[in-house]
Amino acid sequence: MNKRSLSAEARRKTILSIVLGVICIIYVLPVLTVVINSFKLNTYVKTDTFALPNAESFAGWANFIKGLTFGNYPFLKSAGYSLFITIVSTALILLCTSMAAWYIARVDSKFCRMVYYLCVFSMVVPFQMVMFTLSKTADTLKLNTPWTIPIIYLGFGAGLAIFMFVGFVKSIPLEIEEAAAIDGCGPLRTYFSVVLPMLRPTMISVGILEIMWVWNDYLLPYLVLDRTKYMTIPIHIQYLKGSYGTVDLGATMALILLSIIPVIVFYLLCQKYIIKGVAAGAVKG
Repeated sequence: MNKRSLSAEARRKTILSIVLGVICIIYVLPVLTVVINSFKLNTYVKTDTFALPNAESFAGWANFIKGLTFGNYPFLKSAGYSLFITIVSTALILLCTSMAAWYIARVDSKFCRMVYYLCVFSMVVPFQMVMFTLSKTADTLKLNTPWTIPIIYLGFGAGLAIFMFVGFVKSIPLEIEEAAAIDGCGPLRTYFSVVLPMLRPTMISVGILEIMWVWNDYLLPYLVLDRTKYMTIPIHIQYLKGSYGTVDLGATMALILLSIIPVIVFYLLCQKYIIKGVAAGAVKG
């Protein structure tokens, strides 16, 4: 390779780095804006949104204290509901969809193929098409509490999870399960002792994606839950209003920051598993 080729390759890498750097800044800018404004007085949030806090506009921890103590509904209670819904919904999705995917992948029948294609099709159906019917159905079936809403999340999260699990199960040699059956394992024992440990990469990947979705979800809890009794974090932030509908943007930004920190940290710690799980589940089979 001559010097001209090396120079052209270096210029290409430099241009690509600049373009990707600009894209990264565009994506990070909203988060930085939230961080900056969470430490500014409400007036300066409205007038100098993108300016850094100074001696005059700096609010310290006042926004965080006000956000945590605002109104009659405690923020920690909302955080507790969000945490419970996220954990239970994710656990339910992982257990039910992995078992269903195992059955679909191993039983080659028209019914299983139809179920699989329906699950994949559900991924492209906009939530707005079913939200009003869903709200009425949830009220009728008494699914409008934090203890029952994970069932609804199971229905909406099943499509992506089954799609990824089926792809990975097809890559598992059938002989391993046949050996377990010869040793006397029934279907449940085969699943929990043999199949489930091998599903770990995709299980972690799906779990991360579902946790991020459920934790940040606003519309489904807003439509289903009784907001006089139950609020998740996104709903709590939306109702952070004073008299005559005035909104303290500083306190709002502080609560938004508190709500996104856990999921950002969680994602940064587990992002490598997302890549491995997607590659293992969606590409194989």
